[in-house]
Amino acid sequence: MEKILAEYRRQLGDFEVVDIDEDRIAALRRELDVNVPVDLHWTWTYASEVEELRALYERGKKGQWNAEADIDWSIPFPRDEWFLPREGIQILPSVLTMMGADEATCREAAFDEFAHTLSQLLHGEQAALQLCGQLTNACPTMDAKFYAASQVIDEARHVEVFAKFLERKVGTIYPIGGTLKVLLDRLLSAPTWKTKTLGMQCLFEGMAVGIFDIIQKGSTNSLLSDVIRRVKQDEARHAAFGILTMRRTVREATPDELVEMEDFSFGLLEALNANQQLDMLHDLCPKYGLDADNVVAMLLAQPEWARFNSDVFMHTVVPNLARLGLITERTESRYRACGILWGDRFGSGTDADVQSSLASS
Repeated sequence: MEKILAEYRRQLGDFEVVDIDEDRIAALRRELDVNVPVDLHWTWTYASEVEELRALYERGKKGQWNAEADIDWSIPFPRDEWFLPREGIQILPSVLTMMGADEATCREAAFDEFAHTLSQLLHGEQAALQLCGQLTNACPTMDAKFYAASQVIDEARHVEVFAKFLERKVGTIYPIGGTLKVLLDRLLSAPTWKTKTLGMQCLFEGMAVGIFDIIQKGSTNSLLSDVIRRVKQDEARHAAFGILTMRRTVREATPDELVEMEDFSFGLLEALNANQQLDMLHDLCPKYGLDADNVVAMLLAQPEWARFNSDVFMHTVVPNLARLGLITERTESRYRACGILWGDRFGSGTDADVQSSLASS
C-alpha cells in the first residue's frame, strides 16, 4: 500500500516523518478550489428506514445551541495564566520546562501552541461543514440525509464559535498545516459517500472527540470549558452517526471492500501521526530558540512515547475501528509499529459521550 504524502517523508532516527516544506505548504493553502465530483442521489422513501439514525437526528435537534447567545463571552481568557496543565498535554511547555525555561516563557509557549491547535480544529470544522453538505446529496436514505443536514448546522456553529474564540480571546488564527490540508482535501474529493463517511465521521470526528476530551479534562478556564463541552457533545453525535452508518456498510461489504476500507483508515491515520506536529513546530519553535527536529527527536526518545502518542487515537478512533472490524491481525502490527496503538489490544472502549449517543438512538 502506497503511503499518503510519500514524497514528503524522511527518516528522523528510526521514525519516518511527514514534513512538507514551507513553499509547498504555502502553495497548498492557495489551493482553494477542490475538484469534487459528487453524485446526487434522489430517494422517494420519506418514512424512516433506519430507526437509529432517525433517533440520532431527533437527539441532534434537541441539542442545538447558539454560539453567540448561549456562551458568556464576557469571561476573560488571560494569556498570562495557566489554563491547561503545564506538562503532559502540550509539547512546547513540556519541552521548555525540561530545558529549564522560566514560567513566563513556558506559559507563553502554551498559549501559542493552544492557538495553533485550535486553529487547526477550526479549519477541520470548515472541512466537516463542506463534507456534510456533500453527504446530504450523496447518502442513499432520507434518514442519513436528515442527519447529515442537521450536522451541517452543527459544523457551521463550530466554525463560528472557534473563529470567535480565536478572534476575540486569542487574537490569532494560524493557517492550516500542510498535512491536514492534504488529508482533508482527500476526504472532500473522495469518490463515494461511504469513503467520506468513514474518513470524516469515524476518523476525523473520532479524533476530534479525543482532543476535545483531553482539553476539557485539563481546562481551568470556564469559557474554554463551556465551549469545548458544547462542541464535544455535538461531535459525539457525529461520531455515533459514523459508527451507525459504517456498521451497515461493513456488514454489506465484500472482502475486497473491507480490505480497501481497512487500508484507507490506516493510511489516513498513519499520515496524520507521521507528521508528529512538525507543521506546528516549524511555525512556533523559532520563537523559543528550539529546533523542530530536535524537539521531535527528544519526544521520540522518551521511554513512554508510545503511550503518550497513542492517547488521542486510543480514546475513540481505534476502539471504534476495531468494533467495526476495520483493524484486524493484518493491520494491528502496523498501528503498533507507528505508535498509534498501545497497551490493551484495541483500547478500553468508546468515549462515554459517543456511547451515550448510541444508547439513546
